[in-house]
This record gives sequence, C-alpha cells and structure tokens, in this order.
Amino acid sequence: MNALMQIRPVFFGLFLFTIVAMTFALVYLQETLGLPPCPLCITQRVFVILVGLFALLAALHNPQGWGRRLYAALCLLSACAGGAVAMRHIWLQSLPEELAPACGPSLGYMLETLPLAETFSVVMMGDGNCAETVWTFMGMSIPQQTLIVFVVMAAVSVFQMLRKN
Repeated sequence: MNALMQIRPVFFGLFLFTIVAMTFALVYLQETLGLPPCPLCITQRVFVILVGLFALLAALHNPQGWGRRLYAALCLLSACAGGAVAMRHIWLQSLPEELAPACGPSLGYMLETLPLAETFSVVMMGDGNCAETVWTFMGMSIPQQTLIVFVVMAAVSVFQMLRKN
C-alpha cells in the first residue's frame, strides 16, 4: 500500500479512539454508574471531542504534506490542553481535604449568570466537586485515566506530524 493511503486510517483510528473514550464517559461512568461530571471533567470531555473532530476532518480530507501536519498539530494542541486540565484535576484530587477548594455553583448556573471568561476562569480553578475522587480503576482516578488518553492522542498526533509521506 502506498504511503499516501496510510494517513487516513491513522486519523480515523484516532477519531474512533475518541468515540470509545466518550462512550465510556457518557454511557458507563455517567449513565451506568450515575457519576455526574464535575466542571473539570466536562472541560476534559470538550478537549477529547475537539481531538475527535480534528481527526475526523483529517480522515475525511486525507491531507498530504503541510495539511497533514496542520491537522495533527490541531489534534496535538487539543490533546495538550486537555492533558493540562487533567493534570490540574489530578493536582486538586491530591490536596488534603482541608486544602481543597469549597464546592461552587454548577456549570449550568455559571454559564447562565457569569460572563464566559469568568466562567472559564472559575472552572479552571476547580472546586470541591473536582477534588473528590469518586471512582477508580486499577488504582487510577478518572482524571488520571483521562490523562493517559490525552498522552496517547498526543503521541499519535506527533507521529502524524513527523512521519514522512
């Protein structure tokens, strides 16, 4: 198979990976286990969706040269931003209970009453809901697992950026 045909499947695989991640979050964690997402969880989901959208666009467009690198850079940027939010979330969860921030208003309420920039700032600060570890798998909290997802997405993106045509 020639090298031009191999770009599309990698981006499509990255898109499918985001579908699996979001299905796990929405169907298993949220619906099956009944775990409502905190503001930082919602923000991480937005970045997973962004990676998926950029990867899907790249798979459909099947760009070559600088186009492939541009789509990969957009995926990488989204994965790095999501990873940064996940690291902030992990840090909040590592704080002793007395140092964790107090619980704040819901994201819906903030979006309705505060300017978008202020809502973003408050969400990034996190609150007591974000500091609570509500579920683990193999000793890892949800944001730790999500950070691994972002690392995989970033690695695939870097591969797409640096590979030869």
